[in-house]
Amino acid sequence: MNAIERTPDDLLRTALSTDPSGPLMTYYDDATGERVELSATTLANWVAKTANLLESELSAEPGDRLAVLLPTHWQTAVWLLACAATGVVAQVGGDPARADLVVSGPETLEEARACRGERVALSLRPLGARFAEQPSGFLDYAVEAPSQPDAYARHAPVAPGAAALVLADGEEFTGGQVVQRAVADAEELALGSGSRVLTSGSYGGWPGLSAGLYAPLAAGASVVLCPRVDLLDAGALAARQESERTTITV
Repeated sequence: MNAIERTPDDLLRTALSTDPSGPLMTYYDDATGERVELSATTLANWVAKTANLLESELSAEPGDRLAVLLPTHWQTAVWLLACAATGVVAQVGGDPARADLVVSGPETLEEARACRGERVALSLRPLGARFAEQPSGFLDYAVEAPSQPDAYARHAPVAPGAAALVLADGEEFTGGQVVQRAVADAEELALGSGSRVLTSGSYGGWPGLSAGLYAPLAAGASVVLCPRVDLLDAGALAARQESERTTITV
């Protein structure tokens, strides 16, 4: 299948069929010491629960715009892939006032209140914990998502030519274009099956989204996501590269 005829959801399904149990995404928060490792099976499970939440509880429909006010985090990857599965357009750093729905981390709740549609909040605490006190006007993702079904039944395939992703600078991609660009980036980085990428890139722009999610998926590789790698000295970084068996650092 040509890259332009696939969507990011197709990439996840390929990873699930190729290597369901190996590490696909490993996330570090070097400010708290948190480490989370997700296999393709685990990541797909979270994506399915989030897709079901979007469709069943939030009444999101294909083409709806979701403002994604989340930092570089494994749960952000889940939301981006759930949008791809449901046909919802993920607007990274988008304007909540102009979006149909919003998902927010704890630092952007006031900004997210401008959305007149459904609002979901993530505590981003270790182990996906709930908020100590649920933010007023928001659903707590950690309360709502776990009870959702572990599989997502698509009512209709998401067309590769449909809008899928909008970056903070306004650049818009279809699902097929996301895959096409991810494949090109993977080739430029010489990624292949078995490659393991360590990246500190921000999900706020395409380079970080590609290195930290889409390009590894497109290549059948895995990723070690370290947004706070600046807190490590050279020795600690080298130790992580060795312990995680990374093959490239971006």
